[in-house]
Amino acid sequence: MKTFTVEAFLLLLFTFAAYSSQARLQSCNPSGKIRGENPPPGQCNQENDSDCCKAGDYYTTYTCSPPVSGSTKAVLTLNSFQKGGDGGGPSECDGKYHSDETPVVALSTGWYSGGSRCLNNVVISANGRTVTATVVDECDSTMGCDEDHDYQPPCPNNIVDASKAVWKALGVPEDNWGDLDITWSDA
Repeated sequence: MKTFTVEAFLLLLFTFAAYSSQARLQSCNPSGKIRGENPPPGQCNQENDSDCCKAGDYYTTYTCSPPVSGSTKAVLTLNSFQKGGDGGGPSECDGKYHSDETPVVALSTGWYSGGSRCLNNVVISANGRTVTATVVDECDSTMGCDEDHDYQPPCPNNIVDASKAVWKALGVPEDNWGDLDITWSDA
């Protein structure tokens, strides 16, 4: 009968602890790619400098987002949730359009979490200011380049897509709206 030495036991314990820690701290890796096609003429709304898919380009997709903490790093982007805006159709959470003057956001797929944050508030901090906004939509990280997504590429996995009201509340000059490093948390 073999006996374990203290060193072998400690090595086994360390390996188990490292494996358990890795399981909890899994990174968010890409889930795939989609191939873009050019949108039909006039079908990609480029309001707020939105990108349109391009034929032959590949776009990374994600089913996850980085873990949420009390101060999660993200990129704030600009979106219009109004009818006819670059957000496309009505918001996923309530089937409605929202004024650009209302502080609302869409979260990347992983953070949207199947709608579990729908109509909940999040706190966004940047530029020395903080604003509370309501989650009304998903910034789809799994699909894009089709009519349902206004022929725009999939969202990266770290996006808080915000209305003009959020940008104004953060005191960002309008000519700097587009991409901004922020932190956010559940309210």
